[in-house]
Formats: sequence, structure tokens, C-alpha cells
Amino acid sequence: MSHKTYNNYIDGQWCEGHATLGNYSPSDTGDLIGQYHQASAEQARQAIQAARAAQPLWAASGLESRQQVLMAIGDELIARKEELGELLSREEGKPLAEGIGEVNRSGQFFHYYAAEVLRQMGETAASVRPGVDIEVHREPVGVVGIITPWNFPMATAAWKIAPALAFGNAVVFKPANLVPASAWALTEIISRQGLPSGTFNLVMGSGADVGEALIQSAEIDALTFTGSLQTGRRVAVATAGNLVRCQLEMGSKNALVVMDDADLELAVECALNGAFFGTGQKCTASSRLIVCDGIHDRFVEALRLRMRQLKVGHALEAGVQIGPVADARQLEQNLAYLQLAQAEGATLIEGGERLQLACDGYYMRPALFINSRNDMRINREEVFGPIACVIRVRDFEEALATLNDTEYGLTAGIITQSLRHASHFKRRAQTGCVMVNLPTAGTDYHVPFGGRKASSFGPREQGQYARDFYTVVKTTYLRP
Repeated sequence: MSHKTYNNYIDGQWCEGHATLGNYSPSDTGDLIGQYHQASAEQARQAIQAARAAQPLWAASGLESRQQVLMAIGDELIARKEELGELLSREEGKPLAEGIGEVNRSGQFFHYYAAEVLRQMGETAASVRPGVDIEVHREPVGVVGIITPWNFPMATAAWKIAPALAFGNAVVFKPANLVPASAWALTEIISRQGLPSGTFNLVMGSGADVGEALIQSAEIDALTFTGSLQTGRRVAVATAGNLVRCQLEMGSKNALVVMDDADLELAVECALNGAFFGTGQKCTASSRLIVCDGIHDRFVEALRLRMRQLKVGHALEAGVQIGPVADARQLEQNLAYLQLAQAEGATLIEGGERLQLACDGYYMRPALFINSRNDMRINREEVFGPIACVIRVRDFEEALATLNDTEYGLTAGIITQSLRHASHFKRRAQTGCVMVNLPTAGTDYHVPFGGRKASSFGPREQGQYARDFYTVVKTTYLRP
């Protein structure tokens, strides 16, 4: 049986690559979604040159025409959210409802930045010199390289591409090779919007070829990357050498603190959602559950009971709450961490086994550890799977100290009925996002997103703060 092949999109043309790569569903390893052409490093460089030629034309386009393009992209994503959500869930493995929701959110990103196109206001200032006026305004940064991860194949792309285009930049987009279908579908929508050829380019391929060509290029003006800390460090070094503006969203080791006065049912639901939904494959997932003595035993038992109610299965099957992990490598890594945690002395009390279901996929039951310490590797390293570890603490001060004792700093959460503890927590948690009586996973699209320490580097993403990365400031002095 033949399967459709999907090309790269370079300088307004659909182009074959040097090879094709099969895209298989993690829910059913026999389900081939399609063959996706792999761009070469030379094709990535061609895309960069095409973007350089097109960017001045796009930047000179009228604000209303630019706004209409972004609105049209958002409209189509939302109108086709069921169809594209099914495709996304099929290739990434998240349950269908989450896939549909991600596509809908992606459309909202384009709608939000369509409105931002018309909000580009400058500033004026009085000069210290008589008879001189000052104007401050923003201009596009130029050509933006975009490298996205596999866990949110549509949303992460949208929250980078939409502001890049809104502020008049040209784009060279490299998606994760594990999830090319969602990227290709988004590109196909963008390709029909009448942008100058080369304004938007899709180069699918390996990090060694395409990714390396992007991060080593001195011909791009900015590069935004979401992925692992290890790769992020390499991106930072490479872009710094060429004085290319860099924005990095990297690893995390988020914690949810459960205080003695917490509403038990709320605490369990927030832990369940934050730790295991999305198969734990969210950068905002709460893999550390820091629980105070007084509620520890009741919380652990209640969480175990709720975990047993979770339905693990094929992403497209009705009622499934936890899909497969992304691929064989991720599953192998998860299972290795389970063994490591037990070797370090943590006690596995629920789940963790690989599941053999009707379809051959990468399934495992969410796992819960107790008797874990914050100095264990399972609590220091980003696992990126449905594995949570309970760390028992005496009080609020020990909980806060434990939460901050990590090289990462993306999100932190607390479940408490104490206004004093909540207020203290939001000021002293060393993270970019703080959640009070909410799961650590789940953010809005109109406000800034990002972390501290090794979780993020460079300007914030999303909301109006995105303009700090996608624009440059120009100050003009005038003598009338």
C-alpha cells in the first residue's frame, strides 16, 4: 500500500528533500500517517536566503492586510479543529480532546496576534535639547529561525510563528521530526494566504542537518527554540558566536506543594492533572509533589485511588485520559528512570508497568513514588513522562526550600486555604509562573510565559511581551 508523501515548503514552492521519513502513530506502531521529505542543510540555507529576500516586502505590507492574513489562519484552524486535532492526536499520542483543544488554542494565538498587528503604537519624548523631538518605535527583527518540540506540535509553533509574522518578520520553521504532520498542515494553511514567496518556509529534517544549519547561520537575525536543556545550551553558544538574538525555553522540574490545610479533593485533582495528563509530557508538568506531614498519608491514598480510575489507551479511543508516550526511546527512558528511582530508595506504590493493549503502542501506566528525597536523580532530572514523586516535608518553610532546590524554574504550584502562605509563596517561588490552587500545567495565551534559572533564556514568550523578541527598538531624533 502506498502512502502520501509531504514536501517541504521553501520560497513559495513545495520541494522534495534528499530522503523521506515515515511518521508512525505512537498509539499504533503499524499506523503510518505519511512519508515526510527530509530537507538537507543546503535546503535550509536556501530557505534562509529566501526569507531574507522576502522579509522587506512583508514588513512593508499594510497593517490591515497583515492582520487579515493572521485572522484567516486562525479562522481556518478553529474551523478545522476536529479534523486537525485528530491528526495531531494520531501522531503525538495525546487524547483526542486534548488534540482538538490544542488546535483551537493555536487558532486563538493567531487571532490574538492579528489584533496585536493593529496595536503597534510608538512613543514620543521631550529631548533635553531645545527644539529637538524624539520618537521611539519598533521594527521587525528580520529573519527568525523557529525550532519547536514534539509535545505541542501545533501550539508551540503557533505561539512563535504568529508573533513573528505579526511584527513583520520572515520565518524559517523546523518542527520536531517526530511530529511533522501537524507542522505540515499548519504550513499548508499559511501557504494559501498570499504572503510574498519566502516569507514563510518549512524545512523538515533532523537536528543534525536542518537544526544545525539554522543555529549556525549568521544569516538569520533571531532564533527561538523550545526543547531540552542540553540542546538549548548548544543553541545559545552557537547563536552567540554569530551575535544572533536567541530565545530558549528548556527543561523543568516543577513542583506542586500540598499544605496541611489544603482541600484534599482539590489537591488530588490538581496533582493528577499536572503530573499525568498529557502523559506527563508537558514542560509545565508537576513531577515533584511536595506534601506536608499532616496531610501526607491521606493525600497519597486518595491520589492512588484516583490514578486507578485513569483510562490509558489509544489517543483516538473514546474515554481515554492518558495516551501513549511519544515513542520507543521515550518509553525506554521512562522505564529506566523507574528502576533508577527504586535503586535510589524511593518506593513505587502505584503503576509504572508497560501495558500491552489491543494496538501495539508505547503505553505505560502512570507511576507514583513515595519516600523520595529531593536529592535523588528522579527529582533532579527532567523525566518527561507520567511519573510523579512524593517528597514529604514538615512545614511551609521546608516545602518552599525544597521547591526552590533545583536548577530549573518554570512553574510552581501550591494548594492551600491560607492567604498568608499563598502570598508568601507567589513572592518567593523561584519560577516564572506560579499557580495557587490550580495545576502547574495550564497557561493562558495573552500573558507572558517563561521560566527562570535553566528553564528559560532570553525574552518571554506570548502576550504583548513577545514583541521584545520579535522587534528591535529604534529611537529617532528630529529637529523640525
